[in-house]
Amino acid sequence: MANKLSLNRNQLKYLVIVAMLIDHIAWAFVPTASLLGQVMHFIGRLTGPTMAYMLVEGYCYTRNVKKYALRLGIFALLSWIPFSYFEYGKIGLQFGVIYTLFLSLLGIWLWDKGNCAKPVKILGIIGLCILSLFGDWPIFDVLYALFLFVYRNNPKDKWTAFCIITLFCCADIFFVHPWWLALFLFGIFMVPLLIQFCYNGESGSKKPFHKWFFYVFYPAHLLVLGILRWVVLA
Repeated sequence: MANKLSLNRNQLKYLVIVAMLIDHIAWAFVPTASLLGQVMHFIGRLTGPTMAYMLVEGYCYTRNVKKYALRLGIFALLSWIPFSYFEYGKIGLQFGVIYTLFLSLLGIWLWDKGNCAKPVKILGIIGLCILSLFGDWPIFDVLYALFLFVYRNNPKDKWTAFCIITLFCCADIFFVHPWWLALFLFGIFMVPLLIQFCYNGESGSKKPFHKWFFYVFYPAHLLVLGILRWVVLA
């Protein structure tokens, strides 16, 4: 049965970038308690988990995992100041989602290629989750990537694990007052629908522009939004 929409990997990436931009604009300028804020953040929940899915695909298809990890590590550092400034208006030990994706890639590699016993691998994953607390989408993107990789050939188990992790993510609803401020988190459940019914599994154009656009856009848009948030409109 043909997909109703047929998005290749590049198109899916740009869709996620638009969702991320909408989410970040909302964090900067739109009250979370407003209907518009909830809708924008709901759309933005596509971002982290879909990036984790694409990271798994990148790991499976890349010719050189070390270069892939190095690229993520470099842009995680380049994104540090723009992300921290965007979030808090000052420089602190807070990194963006590329940092978390870097740790997620290390987690996949450890589980797949690590020459050690499974309990040691589990401890390593726990350590990466702790380190991810300094990044965006902490803990959950590491776990999303790991389980999406482990069950990559079993859609039923893959999305079951995904939904279980998401339920824990949505548990914030019990700790936020009023509770409905966290309703946007349920937007994460759109991710399996997006990937299963809209993604065709094809890579799309191999032009370098598509490979590098996100890495450049991510810190650049955070810097622009941060300046608008804390300087121009403060």
